[in-house]
Amino acid sequence: MRLFKVLGWSAAALTIGFSSVSAAKSSAEEIASLGGDTYTCMGAERAGTQGGVAEYTGKWFKTWPGVSSEHGYEPGPYKDEKPLYTITASNMGQYDALMTPGQKALMSKYPDTFKMNVYPSHRDFRFDDWVCDVVKKNAAESEIIDDGLGVTGTGGAHPFPFPKNGLEAIYNAILPHRAWTEKVVFDIADVYSNGTVAWGRARFMTMNPGNNPDRSGRIPKYTDHINAFFYQGFLLPDREKGFVAVGYQPNNFKSDATQSWQYLPGIRRVRKAPEIGFDYPVPPSGLRTVDDDYLFNGSPERYTWTLIGKKEMLIPYHNFKFNSPELTYDELIQEGTVNADHLRYELHRVWVIEGNLKDGVRHIYQKRRLYVDEDTWLTMWADNYDGRGELWRANLAAFFYSQESGTFHRGASVYHDLTSGNYEATYLVNERDNWWRINTPLKPAMFSPEAAARSGH
Repeated sequence: MRLFKVLGWSAAALTIGFSSVSAAKSSAEEIASLGGDTYTCMGAERAGTQGGVAEYTGKWFKTWPGVSSEHGYEPGPYKDEKPLYTITASNMGQYDALMTPGQKALMSKYPDTFKMNVYPSHRDFRFDDWVCDVVKKNAAESEIIDDGLGVTGTGGAHPFPFPKNGLEAIYNAILPHRAWTEKVVFDIADVYSNGTVAWGRARFMTMNPGNNPDRSGRIPKYTDHINAFFYQGFLLPDREKGFVAVGYQPNNFKSDATQSWQYLPGIRRVRKAPEIGFDYPVPPSGLRTVDDDYLFNGSPERYTWTLIGKKEMLIPYHNFKFNSPELTYDELIQEGTVNADHLRYELHRVWVIEGNLKDGVRHIYQKRRLYVDEDTWLTMWADNYDGRGELWRANLAAFFYSQESGTFHRGASVYHDLTSGNYEATYLVNERDNWWRINTPLKPAMFSPEAAARSGH
């Protein structure tokens, strides 16, 4: 059994900045416990809880009863379930300990529309066997290096299955196992407090070499230069049409940063972009920042990170329905927040990670608190605070399990501005003819400045 076992808030918070980073490899006992009776191969606790967290089964990989196609939308194995209960503004006090501050704030601000339908908890999906092998290898080898600006280890899964401090925990959230590639045309709904909706649309691709399921060649390392490539070309609104951004995010931020090249249709040229990391506003509305993607991504360097502990909480989970092509945008998009009838919440154990802005650096968020699923190290919810320390933005990602990739995939994501009453729902594919294509082969050349120039014409 681990010394740092946390249920509820039973562990003291563990904090680390960059000035005092120490090696904290897992012990031989911890490594041996991975995939055993107590812990899954990912480092999550197998057991369920009296409160309602499910026991881990991991019985399905890339399939489940009723799957009809190797790719494309599937309603999931829990489509016929009914909510166990619904939390509203009138009964939220009963569930206070299970909710994030952002959830409570949304319920108070939108008492007639924001609610939480809570369904049975399930932990039935697993990843490929090679992912388990990488986690065990990383447990023995991974370390924080370069004053917190990078890590060592093997690509394809989180580096620290038994995190000892906040920096190790945030690197797990930055480097979880997820899709190798994704390709889609998605819609963006920017919904303003007066009820108007501004629509955007983008062609989108990413490639994360470390998550390539073909492990027969050279195995990627976290000391390799590039962590992920990205491509985004706007089709709507008209003022952004033809704008294309390509680039990459490095693994190590000591001598590099997120780099981007942009095709500007007004001058018909590709230009190197200025710094686009951290709080660079994402077009077309700026209702989220670049490092809000996946609820947090990129360099952790501007924050001091604290591992608050592990806690049972209600988080969005198994949101097949929210991404369904049977849902129209008229059914999904409404004033204040998305239609809560279509969101699924479950009780899970989450790692709670807090980042506080360091002195002498800037970011529009003074504090961030992330709620990270113990089974996947994917961030399911994030609450972000402004410079006065007031809760400002409450963000969620509607993940679903993909039979095409055997990973939990980032579906539609919602970014709420609690001050203005505006929100953005992005990565919407409900009314698109295409569906997410995941783990289909892509090449680095597709993310180059030359690719941006070709796409923009």
